[in-house]
Amino acid sequence: MEQTSVSPVFVGRGTETGLLTGALRRAENGDPQAVLIGGEAGVGKTRLVEEFLAAAGSDTVVTALGGCLEIGAEGLPYAPLAAALRRLRRRLGPELDRAAAGMEGHLARLFPDFGEADGEPNDEFGRARLFDHAGRLFERLGTDRTVVLAVEDLHWSDRSTRELLAYLIRTLQGTRLLILATYRTDDLHRRHPLRPFLAELDRLRTVQRLELDRFDQREVAAQLAGILGTATPDRELVDRIHRRSEGNALFVEELATSHQQGCSAGMTDSLRDMLLVRVEALPDDTQRVLRAAAEGGSYVEHGLLAAVLGEGDSAIGTALGEDRLIEALRTAVGANILRPDTDGEGYRFRHALVREAVSDDLLPGERYRINRSFATAVEREPALLCGEGRPARLANYWYHAHHPAKALPSALDAARAARRRNAFAEQLRMLERALELWDEVSEDVLATTLRPYDWADTYPPCACAAGEHDESCDRLQLVDVLAEATVAARRAGDRERGLSLAKRALKLVDEDRTPVRAAWFRLQRARILGHLNRAGGVEEIQYAHRLVAHLGPSAIQAEVLAQDAAHGMLRTPDRQLIATAERAVEIARQVGADSVEQHARITLASLYSDFGDPEGGLAMLADAVERSRPLGLDLHTRGLNNLASLLLLHGRSEEAVEVARRGLEVADRAGLLGNTGAILSGNLAEALIAVGRPDEAAATLTAWTSVPGTEWYHEFLDRLRGELALMRGELDTAVTHWASARTAAGREDQPQHVLPTAQLGVQLAARRGRSAEAREILLDALDSTGAEGKEAQLLPLLAVAAGAEADSRGLPAADLGRPVVLERIAAAAAQLDPRVPLHRGWSHLLAGELARAEGRPAAGHWNDAVDTLRPTGLPYPLALALLRAAEAEAAAGHREAAAALLREAAGAAARRGDTGLGRDVAHLADRAGLVLEPAAPRPRPAAADPVESLGLTPRERDVLRLLALGRTNRQIAEELYISPKTASVHVSNILAKLEVGGRGEAAALAHRLRLFPDTEPAATGR
Repeated sequence: MEQTSVSPVFVGRGTETGLLTGALRRAENGDPQAVLIGGEAGVGKTRLVEEFLAAAGSDTVVTALGGCLEIGAEGLPYAPLAAALRRLRRRLGPELDRAAAGMEGHLARLFPDFGEADGEPNDEFGRARLFDHAGRLFERLGTDRTVVLAVEDLHWSDRSTRELLAYLIRTLQGTRLLILATYRTDDLHRRHPLRPFLAELDRLRTVQRLELDRFDQREVAAQLAGILGTATPDRELVDRIHRRSEGNALFVEELATSHQQGCSAGMTDSLRDMLLVRVEALPDDTQRVLRAAAEGGSYVEHGLLAAVLGEGDSAIGTALGEDRLIEALRTAVGANILRPDTDGEGYRFRHALVREAVSDDLLPGERYRINRSFATAVEREPALLCGEGRPARLANYWYHAHHPAKALPSALDAARAARRRNAFAEQLRMLERALELWDEVSEDVLATTLRPYDWADTYPPCACAAGEHDESCDRLQLVDVLAEATVAARRAGDRERGLSLAKRALKLVDEDRTPVRAAWFRLQRARILGHLNRAGGVEEIQYAHRLVAHLGPSAIQAEVLAQDAAHGMLRTPDRQLIATAERAVEIARQVGADSVEQHARITLASLYSDFGDPEGGLAMLADAVERSRPLGLDLHTRGLNNLASLLLLHGRSEEAVEVARRGLEVADRAGLLGNTGAILSGNLAEALIAVGRPDEAAATLTAWTSVPGTEWYHEFLDRLRGELALMRGELDTAVTHWASARTAAGREDQPQHVLPTAQLGVQLAARRGRSAEAREILLDALDSTGAEGKEAQLLPLLAVAAGAEADSRGLPAADLGRPVVLERIAAAAAQLDPRVPLHRGWSHLLAGELARAEGRPAAGHWNDAVDTLRPTGLPYPLALALLRAAEAEAAAGHREAAAALLREAAGAAARRGDTGLGRDVAHLADRAGLVLEPAAPRPRPAAADPVESLGLTPRERDVLRLLALGRTNRQIAEELYISPKTASVHVSNILAKLEVGGRGEAAALAHRLRLFPDTEPAATGR
């Protein structure tokens, strides 16, 4: 009589199914969704997914299922994605190939059936390219149908698989895609790597978490009814099984089967015993097959299992013939212990708990022998395993066989294979295993079985002096493995581990004998410290510089010098770095290190531009960009990024827009957006703001979605978001973005971030009437950065800071300390040498604002600024210069000239989308009785009170005058003979009519617009 432990009836889960159905509907409407399904082992996650996929499949919905594999204790890179693509190929056939057209070489790293992998370098950018093309594949597949991608057992997933899934979830927009993933909650210990992955995804709008609860007694009764084939199972049986299983669907099945076999009384409370009781009741041949399959992994191919069990000296007894093996497998499948994989080529345990229980029941020697049998079978006939998983599985078999002489070489082979697939976390894991095994392997094995590695980056495989050769360089050494592991850790984002590995390697390297290798490891530490925003990078580069300074030319020497110059350019720029970069170029050219040469030339071009030769720097940078094109897309995108940035700093913003767009296109084509997309998008947005296209800039920032693990340049993007918010008049939003940008910029300590962020902070503080805060921000920036070579960033900061001082003249609290601040501004300005029109325009504005802050005439400075800035075509700072020039003309009684300047200023402010500047222009026109719109003139008497233009009542005018003098509500009430409550009401009305956010901002506006000239000190020097 055939028995079944699986209920033919799908029990419960109505709410969960409804949630999944809703997610599918949203995905069908072009809103991609992800549902993460958690629950303890055996609770029914797989059954829920299987039932949903079966119901969802249709002509317009295609489903694909892949499972994460546990090999030993670790996952196989990208295994579920490869399995899902294999199922899609069977379902879609040529349609899948058409969707992959043009990307086969990249996608072959994920799914080898697409053909041969391309020859792109296996570096951190290679992984970005792979992720990008995987995303494009699903976008194309979702054009004509909805794709449901289900991944089971995420708790066994490798890091590369998790990051690829996160990339798809975060970046695919408007794609008809639903991603389902299951994981065991009871496996997630405190440090499980899935925990931060789930926490990160929880913040996304399109991601839902679904936790499956255990069955209640009613649902257990329904499950038992289906298993036992009865409408109403015995109440006592339901109570007993519900109590002992606690509602776990798998345990219900196990207990129901035991009841059918009449042995339920012999069950213990131990999970392992509960799961093993059915295994132990099977025939001996079937138990032998299950013991072998348990060590084969969560999935084992039929051919491999046959090879292991068919050996004459099998690890688990005498060899099984084909017929006996088939019969044993049929018994295991019939007992619902194993299930055939849907590919029809192998088997899986129906539940991993069963496999674990069987494996745990093995004796140590028995386990070693079985794993050795698997490894031997694979080495004898590699075709028994699929190509992409073979190296990792073979390495695991030898490792768990406790055979170091075989485990070490196989771990290195698996690391190589992982790197070529850009699975850097898995590469690191295998290299860590090699390091663990190193001391267990004899010298003979190390000398004869380990071939030299295919080195990453510029690591020198031979560090002998010229004319010398040590035979040890012909074989792999421990320091070589540490070098590869250091690079793998950096690329995988495990930077702390990378620092540790490099430190360990430096203890093994004799600096006197092999200074080039020592310098290489120092350089790796410097790069990692830079990524961590941690101190010490400068010291490491300087140390490396000292090690190679007196050696013969080499690629390492050139790279150290290039990194020294690049690091200094970003953090502590000075003229001496030019010689360093020039030497790097010279050495790289001499030794034929083309990529290092162009990296150094990109840095050198920026240094030339900063220190006196802006046109020469631009020409060199443009040439380096062209020369970098055939040397690698990562180098080429760096060149385009720097070129866009330099053009922007020189005021050639329209050209910067085009170059930044080209950089984004190149990065997109190469799959590098995850690495360089943030800064390229930021450069494009900043250039669009500069040319007066704020809506496009905002759309660019909105479209950018960062990839997990990338934390670079967030301060840049937050600062730009703050600038746009300030231009729109959204001060609270702008302050939030500025605070985030300032925190990050302070960690970076790079003038290119610190100075523009400080400029935004000064502008915000001035708008809110916080003079002391504006000064603090300015002085902090001046104290933390040097002035020389920073005209592009420092002149605007100094100008807006001087303008804030001028606007606050007459405020008692602000007048104190102003001379000291102005002296600091002037001293910083004296160190600058503006050479391009934009910088000279800012210099004239700065001179004018200093004069205005000191009460001196400034009309000449404003006119010089306007004349210099007009040819640039940039709406800002031209609009500011025009406003200041109009104020001077109006004060001199030149009404027509003032009106013309204001009309031009209004147009520039509108083009820029700067509501605050536009409001200042309108207020000046109202105060002076000037007409900005000739087509609809509104003549006003020249002597009209400017306060009337703001819509204030006479009493509110009196209150504003006192508020501008810094009076409190109680002081205002005393002077005007009103109650403090009435004064408070007047202040609230004033804030609303002026459209400002607080008392300080209202006072600052009153002073900036000169609403009460009698409250301000008289100008001097006229």
